[in-house]
Amino acid sequence: MTALEFDAVRLSYRTAAGVLPAIADVTLSVEQGSFVSILGPSGCGKSTLLKIAAGLLPASGGAVRLGGTPVAAPRRDVGMVFQQPTLLPWRNVLDNVLVPARAQGLEMGAARARALDLIALVGLKGFERAYPHELSGGMQQRAGLARAFVHEPAMLLMDEPFAALDALNRERMAMELLEFWSRSRRSVLFVTHGIQEAVFLSDRVVVLSERPAVVVEDIAIDLPRPRNLDTMLLPEFHTLCDRLRRQLYAQGKAA
Repeated sequence: MTALEFDAVRLSYRTAAGVLPAIADVTLSVEQGSFVSILGPSGCGKSTLLKIAAGLLPASGGAVRLGGTPVAAPRRDVGMVFQQPTLLPWRNVLDNVLVPARAQGLEMGAARARALDLIALVGLKGFERAYPHELSGGMQQRAGLARAFVHEPAMLLMDEPFAALDALNRERMAMELLEFWSRSRRSVLFVTHGIQEAVFLSDRVVVLSERPAVVVEDIAIDLPRPRNLDTMLLPEFHTLCDRLRRQLYAQGKAA
């Protein structure tokens, strides 16, 4: 079953200099319960695709369907994790995680119980009453992940959520995300610049061209699950990374 589908999606911006095409023609899908990553050159439209999928930005052409239903506005069955955690500084961790539940008018008793379970699941048990300034960057990102799941979305969209972290914390967060995803099995569309990160996390990796974006490669990642740090030592892992790296370099030369 297909969770999310982009069908010949196009997007152009109107500027003072005229029409600027950002996405030329993107067709891709995310199967139910799968983890799909998008790689591509900077500025090629990766984050723009997520905004279209979230209903935050209308496409100029084509169609986006979530669970078979056209996406025309922000939806309750979508969760989004941004590059920055965007936590409200005047609210503690628990209250930040509960923001979507309050916004959607969910029953707060059940929502609070779920939020506490999620906080424990992402490794923040004991920090429920802590404020964002009291947390490290990685801890803030964990809180953002719990917040994205609190209303039980069918689809999770992640826009380079570990970009601001150092290499070690980024690797740790990838491991934690994989564990979190393996328990929930939500459908995920994940934008990243990290080739190894994409291969390690994903069932498929989609490569976009330079702007205006088209899909230039869609690679199945057939590495066994569950995955751990030893997965990165497998010859097959390095073969996949090399294939993606060559494709991305080819895009840069084409530009």
